[in-house]
Amino acid sequence: MEYRSQFVKPNATYQDVLDAPEMLRAEIIEGDLYMQPRPASPHGFASDIVGAELIYQFQMNRGGPGGWWIKVEPEIHFEGEKPNVLDPDIAGWRKERLPVYPNVKYMTLVPDWVCEIASPSTARRDRGLKSDIYLRHGVRHYWILDPLGRTLEAFERSEAGQWVRIGAWGEEDRVAVVPFDAVTLDLGELWLPE
Repeated sequence: MEYRSQFVKPNATYQDVLDAPEMLRAEIIEGDLYMQPRPASPHGFASDIVGAELIYQFQMNRGGPGGWWIKVEPEIHFEGEKPNVLDPDIAGWRKERLPVYPNVKYMTLVPDWVCEIASPSTARRDRGLKSDIYLRHGVRHYWILDPLGRTLEAFERSEAGQWVRIGAWGEEDRVAVVPFDAVTLDLGELWLPE
């Protein structure tokens, strides 16, 4: 059976996520199960570099200000009317809200920052359903990184509860973007060499 990044089953339960084939990423979004293959190389490359940079500088406090827990592909359970079990590419929690890194199977505390690495099969959902869930549950900062388009878009939650686009950058730009604006990221390092 071929799986694409699409709706697979309505009225899903967490058992459906646990039963998903190992080679697939499974999420429950607004009560529906979605499964997709593991990401391709450009996606993984960008995720690895961003994760490493932020962990090194913001979690390990080496060259940056520290103060964060950064996790690659965390499973996060969001409470609500319909179940939402999301698997963002990268997420971060301020240590002031999460003083000790938890020893748990999945997270239930809403992250302060989420980064989705868009691919052709997930971009629509990253910008739609998942973005809405993050906003509704109080995520403060949302990045969408597109390794094929070689762009980074950043959004911040307003006091009125809306995403406000901070900006978009691309190719070889060097940027300092909230909430990690204490350091500069070289976007050229995020793209898989051609």
